[in-house]
Amino acid sequence: MQLQNILPYDGIVKYYGQVMDTAEAGRYLQVLLDTIKWRNDEAIIFGRHIITKRKVAWYGDRNYDYAYSGFTRTALLWTPELLQLKTLTEQLTGEQYNSCLLNLYHNGDEGMAWHSDDEKMLGKDSAIASLSFGAERKFSLKHRANKTETRSLMLESGSLLVMRGATQTHWLHALPKSKKVLSPRVNLTFRTMVGV
Repeated sequence: MQLQNILPYDGIVKYYGQVMDTAEAGRYLQVLLDTIKWRNDEAIIFGRHIITKRKVAWYGDRNYDYAYSGFTRTALLWTPELLQLKTLTEQLTGEQYNSCLLNLYHNGDEGMAWHSDDEKMLGKDSAIASLSFGAERKFSLKHRANKTETRSLMLESGSLLVMRGATQTHWLHALPKSKKVLSPRVNLTFRTMVGV
């Protein structure tokens, strides 16, 4: 599949669009809402302990730890559905993943501020594959040095986006809040941890 790079330079982001039909994406959304062990995320931001409305879960090949935002999470073992989605993602992207950070946004009041997924445990320039289910949401990218260089696209239910190469080094990404979004979105970010 020949896909165009969304970024003009300093990284690779490719959007595959919907990789399953709407009905199948809807089934996966319901299973993920019902079976994943969701919990509120925590972070230390400017010295303050924040508990988010957004919920997260961390799954992987083994019960290894993942530290970000001042907290350490221990991975749960894959559910059958997560393994199915991991296999699909690996087939489409040609990459291997050993873990997945899941995000549950209940509605458009919940989003994600500008950040990059550049923790040392992820390995430099490793691929991160993002599968989306539920509400369509805007995904934005901004160059770290040239802050006027931005890109945005709408992520549909059942769609796949992959960030590769130097993207995390040179670009920030965000999920802006939106009052128009009234339904939940579940986002699976497949990753490859190193040294675990």
